[in-house]
Amino acid sequence: MAFDNLSDKLSGVFKKLKNRGKLSESDIKEAMREVRLALLEADVNYKVAKDFTNSVSEKCIGEKVFESLTPAQTVIKIVREELTNLMGTSQARLKTASKIPTIIMMCGLQGSGKTTHSAKLAKFLKSNGHRPMLVAGDIYRPAAIEQLKVVGGQVGVPVFEKGTQKPEKTIVEAVSYARDYGHDYVILDTAGRLHVDTELMDELIRITKAVEIDNILLVVDSMVGQDAVNIAKAFNDILEIDGVILTKLDGDTRGGAALSVRAVTGKPIMFAGVGEKLDALEEFHPDRMATRILGMGDMLSLIERVEGELDEKKAEEAAKRLQENKFDLNDLLDQFQQIKKMGSLKSLLSMIPGMEKQLRDVDVDDRQMLRIEAIIKSMTKKEKAKPDIINASRKRRIAAGCGQSVEEVNRLLKQYEQMKKMFKQMNSKGQKRKMMRGMGGFNPKDFGL
Repeated sequence: MAFDNLSDKLSGVFKKLKNRGKLSESDIKEAMREVRLALLEADVNYKVAKDFTNSVSEKCIGEKVFESLTPAQTVIKIVREELTNLMGTSQARLKTASKIPTIIMMCGLQGSGKTTHSAKLAKFLKSNGHRPMLVAGDIYRPAAIEQLKVVGGQVGVPVFEKGTQKPEKTIVEAVSYARDYGHDYVILDTAGRLHVDTELMDELIRITKAVEIDNILLVVDSMVGQDAVNIAKAFNDILEIDGVILTKLDGDTRGGAALSVRAVTGKPIMFAGVGEKLDALEEFHPDRMATRILGMGDMLSLIERVEGELDEKKAEEAAKRLQENKFDLNDLLDQFQQIKKMGSLKSLLSMIPGMEKQLRDVDVDDRQMLRIEAIIKSMTKKEKAKPDIINASRKRRIAAGCGQSVEEVNRLLKQYEQMKKMFKQMNSKGQKRKMMRGMGGFNPKDFGL
């Protein structure tokens, strides 16, 4: 995950402060020197890193940290606030047109992920009750239009295209079509180049003159580091962008782009790409990202993801069946499928405070979930409803049917029984229900995930 190294370095700085108890002004200066080095190593713009540590130092002195009962905690609080300010104090949202459709133009360099993230944004809008439409504006890259059609089909969003017709003419026709057919968002996927050039910018300017664009979003690959900030600045100087979509924040990027983009361009990060799947797009919350950088987790995003994907009715039913000791393998399979909708287990668990560092060198194997699903799906209806009837011959048949070993089948049945026993021993029905709602009745550790 992005920021891992920066998080480690900042944790080390704060640990030293905690060990010293009372702090002096020289302690603060030394700590800020280490923080600045950590930011520079994370590929944060030099001026941004310098201004950041100067601001933190001034606030530490102004808040009389040295006289505080918990000086180290006060420093952490100030660093968290400044990190949030650096990335944009509050969440930036898309501007909405006074009449449909709201037009979004996606731009960026070739290979930045414009087409994929156009589809991701369309899926995000669709999941929030909108009727988006994708428009093919890249008429140069081979198969670009076909790629947009494919990803558009995968997210269930129509694609408007006119072959190699000039994109400024295509967008005019697309807007008219969207109004006629009730599409409230139009997302234009434009062409990119290997570098920022006059030809690319001229075409984007022609598009902005052809229709009134409500949101110009720049898609930037965070893996390119400090170049991401330079690219954002170049596009903003000419186009006056409205926001940035930063991709690959789930990768090994050092994270400097996320901390530098707004400070250098004055434009907010609106969305973050956090995976390869088409639902792996999150709204960017500066305050939540600040807590994650400081190793405090991101429970709000986790709760939102659970609420967005978890079927509350099914969770209630599962809780009730568990209370009545009727929870069977059908219910367990359903819980696995709901958890899968929320993304990888490692990304979910990393949002829990204190877990991200522990999980860093742990291989959380999502394929194990698929193996368990395969085992359960190889059972008959009767076996799923009454696992205790599964004898040795049935186990061999189930194992052969799903391509797993009999030992794997035995392990699943044993873990299922242990889970039922654990819940049966719980005294508080309220606690049981709360746990079922929160995790869909499923604890990943019970199944070796």
